[in-house]
Amino acid sequence: MYNINMMSSVKYVVVLLSMLGLSGCSTMGYYWQAMNGHADLLNRQQPIEEVLADKSTRPEVKQKLEQVKVIRQFASDELALPDNDSYTQYVDLERPFAIWNVIATPKYSIKAKQWCFLFVGCINYRGYYDKQEAETYAESLRQQGYDVMVSGARAYSTLGWFDDPLLNTMLYKDDARLAGIIFHELSHQQVYKKDYSAFNEAFAMAVEVEGVLKWLALKDDQAAIKKYNQDFTQQIQFNQLLRNTRDKLKVVYQGKKTDEEKAIAKNKILIALQYDYKILKQKWNGDDGYDKWMAQDLNNAHLALVGTYYDYVPYFRSLLREQEGNFANFYRMVEAMSDDELKSLISE
Repeated sequence: MYNINMMSSVKYVVVLLSMLGLSGCSTMGYYWQAMNGHADLLNRQQPIEEVLADKSTRPEVKQKLEQVKVIRQFASDELALPDNDSYTQYVDLERPFAIWNVIATPKYSIKAKQWCFLFVGCINYRGYYDKQEAETYAESLRQQGYDVMVSGARAYSTLGWFDDPLLNTMLYKDDARLAGIIFHELSHQQVYKKDYSAFNEAFAMAVEVEGVLKWLALKDDQAAIKKYNQDFTQQIQFNQLLRNTRDKLKVVYQGKKTDEEKAIAKNKILIALQYDYKILKQKWNGDDGYDKWMAQDLNNAHLALVGTYYDYVPYFRSLLREQEGNFANFYRMVEAMSDDELKSLISE
């Protein structure tokens, strides 16, 4: 373990203002929670080898950390992802999520509120290390008339500014999902386009999916490949269900109805979503993986970012196939895309 020194603080401030959405008019309280939250995270980190050697480490954690070592090496050797010290350190945050993101939309719009800052441009959420602080800020937005969602995130990327540590929040029971989240976050270090959130997430998701399938194929784990493909198909189908709902709401909001009429139509559409989800579950033989998400008091904010991770994934996967699975060439092609190409591909 080590402590953050004052010289490093300047760098932390710059990155955290970027990563967590601090704008020029934000309060000093938000500034300090961002800086202190990440500093606390880094102060807790230990080399994975030390955690493995510690007799007090739980066996199930040791098993996951051993797997992470293999996954991390595979990421650099086979996927040409950054060969650095990211995910060679471990942090137990003693909580279920790394940060909590606040997402907000107007009451009759599905367009998310944005927070803009240096380096990463504008993003559609604002992150907090403390859940209560996120909830407090969310409530202030509700008081202003916004629809709001507070969503826990298991990981985030500092885009290569730091060597990101492995967090306890990333230790999924499913090894394929564990590998996927590491591949995904490393992808953000590999290629990142300022102001193009959908582009960045779709790119990272494509690397995640193709990386996991390649990793499972190397292990010749056909059962795991079948399950992963099935889970991903269900993700796409669930995402499309939410997209359809969002499109219906968009039509209502852009129409000439009164606010009262829009409110009634909005409620009917969200009720219909619950019914359509039950129909979809029947096709999945009752799989209840999305029940908890659907049990929320859904509003525009829950639907605002739907599609970000999936809309353009097929494009990137096809681009990788054009490069015959050569990830290094694929990254160079993506990195070289001009602003005009980005704008023609993605309309945010």
